[in-house]
Amino acid sequence: QVQLVQSGGGLVQYGGSLRLSCAASGSGFNLHNMAWYRQTPGKQRELVAYITPGGSTNYADFVQGRFTISRNNAKNIVYLQLNNLKPEDTAIYLCHDFTSWGQGTQVTVSS
Repeated sequence: QVQLVQSGGGLVQYGGSLRLSCAASGSGFNLHNMAWYRQTPGKQRELVAYITPGGSTNYADFVQGRFTISRNNAKNIVYLQLNNLKPEDTAIYLCHDFTSWGQGTQVTVSS
């Protein structure tokens, strides 16, 4: 089974930026859609963005051009660049290959 190990995240001020990474073990990474979700207490986990093996992307409406999902198939890594962060972006962010989940990374945005 593929393991997804996340890095990045942390505390940032309003308007700041962070980059999240998700490294996949095993083979077949370049065949999978990859996604980032986020979760806050009391709310359902919500899709942030996903990317196809060929690099086509799709974003949730709330992203509004602030985030960028990308992937490096040679390194088995998917990234999420978070720019112009707002306090409402505070959440645990999780990567997902539609089979396994990463361990989650806390992103906290102070006002």
